Amino acid sequence: MSDEPTPNVTITEAALERVRAVIEAQGDQVAGIRVSIAGRGPEGFAHGFSLVVKGSEPEGDTRIEVGGVATYLEGRSLEYLEGVVVDFATNEQGTGGQFTFENPNPIWRDEISLRLQNLFDQAINPQIAQHGGVVHLIAVEVPRAYVEMGGGCQGCGMANVTLKQGIEVAIREYVPEIEEVIDTTDHASGTNPYHQPSKK
Repeated sequence: MSDEPTPNVTITEAALERVRAVIEAQGDQVAGIRVSIAGRGPEGFAHGFSLVVKGSEPEGDTRIEVGGVATYLEGRSLEYLEGVVVDFATNEQGTGGQFTFENPNPIWRDEISLRLQNLFDQAINPQIAQHGGVVHLIAVEVPRAYVEMGGGCQGCGMANVTLKQGIEVAIREYVPEIEEVIDTTDHASGTNPYHQPSKK
């Protein structure tokens, strides 16, 4: 558990109703839900919203109760989850919908991270998108930057080459304060279907 102040996270009744129904359908195998920052881009944050299986509770997360539902907040992103509102919007037909997120926080709070994000938005991701991939800047701890690959990059055999010979070279040239780029991607699994971009 993190020692940082616990963020104020709101899950609307519509979202809670949907979450409870999904958890109930899973029986007693679910420990709760998890809210995280999955990435950032020109449209704002992309949020992760997923089930937590019992016995696989994430280490370093902060656990809170929201509407009687155990909610795990990603430890590395606590300060960027303050004030987040999770809602569930149904479609016009009323046959389905999706979780939505409102996040009042700035994408990054420090100048180096903002410079890196600009590089990702303006140069790195437009190039990688041509091959169906995307790379998210996850965290910055100078002299290290942590990234996560998605889309066609996740699980790709050339991902390490792309990282070392393309992304890392560009980052070092544009932001010399960064000396090492660390890939945090789980290349063995698929993408999270609950990642959604939202307003800042």
